Amino acid sequence: VGICKQEMLQKKKNAVLVDGVILNGPITDSKAGEKFVEEACKMIMEEVVQKADNVTEKVCEWRSPETLKQILDLEMRDTGESHQQLLQLCRDVIKYSVKTSHPRFFNQLYAGLDYYSLVARFITEALNPSVYTYEVSPVFLLVEEAVIKKMIEFIGWKEGDGIFNPGGSVSNMYAMNLARYKFCPEIKEKGLSGLPRLVLFTSEECHYSMKKAASFLGIGTENVYFIKTDERGKMIPEELEKQVQRARKEGSAPFLVCATAGTTVLGAFDPLDKIADICEKHGLWLHVDASWGGSALISRKHCRLLHGIHRADSVAWNPHKMLLAGIQCCAFLVKDNSGLLKKCYSAKAAYLFQQDKFYDVSYDTGDKSIQCSRRPDAFKFWLMWKALGTTGLEERVNRALALARYLVEEIKKREGFQLLLEPEYANVCFWYIPPSLRKMEDGPEFWQKLHQVAPIVKERMMKKGSVMLGYQPHQGKVNFFRQVVISPQVSREDMDFLLDEIELLAKDL
Repeated sequence: VGICKQEMLQKKKNAVLVDGVILNGPITDSKAGEKFVEEACKMIMEEVVQKADNVTEKVCEWRSPETLKQILDLEMRDTGESHQQLLQLCRDVIKYSVKTSHPRFFNQLYAGLDYYSLVARFITEALNPSVYTYEVSPVFLLVEEAVIKKMIEFIGWKEGDGIFNPGGSVSNMYAMNLARYKFCPEIKEKGLSGLPRLVLFTSEECHYSMKKAASFLGIGTENVYFIKTDERGKMIPEELEKQVQRARKEGSAPFLVCATAGTTVLGAFDPLDKIADICEKHGLWLHVDASWGGSALISRKHCRLLHGIHRADSVAWNPHKMLLAGIQCCAFLVKDNSGLLKKCYSAKAAYLFQQDKFYDVSYDTGDKSIQCSRRPDAFKFWLMWKALGTTGLEERVNRALALARYLVEEIKKREGFQLLLEPEYANVCFWYIPPSLRKMEDGPEFWQKLHQVAPIVKERMMKKGSVMLGYQPHQGKVNFFRQVVISPQVSREDMDFLLDEIELLAKDL
């Protein structure tokens, strides 16, 4: 070691040594690093981007966890590895990862590849900004402001506020906390002690993040009143009215109603106008979780699904779902424009939000967030919107819903396929009944056997790598498939292939 240090000292003229560390010049090999980035980007282009719409490729190269641990060299060591070894690791990561941009990836409420959003992500990853002050993130703060303003217009508010954050679940937590702060502002300083029993209301079909938020914020899951839904999965307003009155009689303090615009499983839209009437009557904050369904606002044809959303106090909307802005891209939007968001969340950190800066400090928006470091997620949506225009985004929504309608009509034509209900959004829920069960009497044994079909088909399609499709039991119904249409790479042929593939993989069941 001593000889090596002497050689390094000889090579560096006027070298400065502190605690045995040479401080002259950088320690990174820029040329080698640039070469690695160049080769890795070429690999990403060839193995991911260029294959994104190739249906002959597998959706996934399935391996069990133990097998994958053996294939991948996961061990971190004292010494670094060669660039060739690292590039091979990158190839393996790509090979064994699920290709969510594949036209036959239907597993989640996101899918597909948008090229402009991808380039935006490359830029932000390379720049590595954090969006809290104008001085460190001037472009991205202005971009976020412009995007939030435009999204507010589509909701139908004349003014408003907002912040991008890490997911719809966090947006719902923001809403719950903000509604509570509006109801009792003293909670910020005094905490939970002395508060009445706070109660909030949401539908049986709401996203599970509502329970998590209630737990996280100290409200308690027992104080989330789940309102009954109709056969289509929509909140029943009359039931909401009953539960609000019940809470008041119990001596509780109702403060929030969360309606859902696009439920996770059925894709249902709560009747926002009627719910807003009840909220106005009882002085309750109305939050709309439009994480999934919010993008229908972009479509002149389908925006009716969210009729009444302009009456909400806050909205969660995830452009990374239907609009393909890339995970994560999630906005929490608030009708109030008096600074409520900042009042609720600000901590006034003097080292970051100094008030005597040389520019307009109102552009330092980080104090509206529960985060400190924050990604410039709005930039992905902005660049994509600039590239496609509103009409291009609208076409994306309209085509996805048209493909869903095509699939529904094909399901109706085919023997063995049975819809749960007529969908109103991109969620198509159905059973496949194999030939062996078609003449079986409807009863417990039939449903028990049918319950086993979807998991087996899912396993077979994943191991084959042909399709990824979600399934679940729901509200007393046995396992059924939930097909979600999103990606513009998806075609009519993919819809036909899906049904053919299910028939093929289930014919012996």
